Amino acid sequence: MAATVTTGFAPPPAPPYYPVIFSSRRNDRDEQGHDVMATRMFELVQQQPGFLRFESTRDAEGFGITVAYFDNEDNILAWRRHGEHADAHARGRSDWYQHFGVRVARVERACGAARIGHA
Repeated sequence: MAATVTTGFAPPPAPPYYPVIFSSRRNDRDEQGHDVMATRMFELVQQQPGFLRFESTRDAEGFGITVAYFDNEDNILAWRRHGEHADAHARGRSDWYQHFGVRVARVERACGAARIGHA
């Protein structure tokens, strides 16, 4: 299955699947370095085995949520152990985030609807 990337709603894959939910609050340091790293992680995760989809948002106060969807836990662990990703994690902890958390879940069912033609 080809990976899908969006900054809005991502159509869900067929369950079961695994969202990795990264929530964070940015500090006000080194925004350019963070943006370069985020772009690289975005490129890199799309190449990872089992990666399915991606959603991300950040508000004006610096709170953000990024969700990367994977097909299984083994592929999530491989992504966690990837050298560049591990380096980015360490840099985020030391340089870019006031607070962050990661949650991994298993989705058994998913549903939703879009309002076509309504603003």
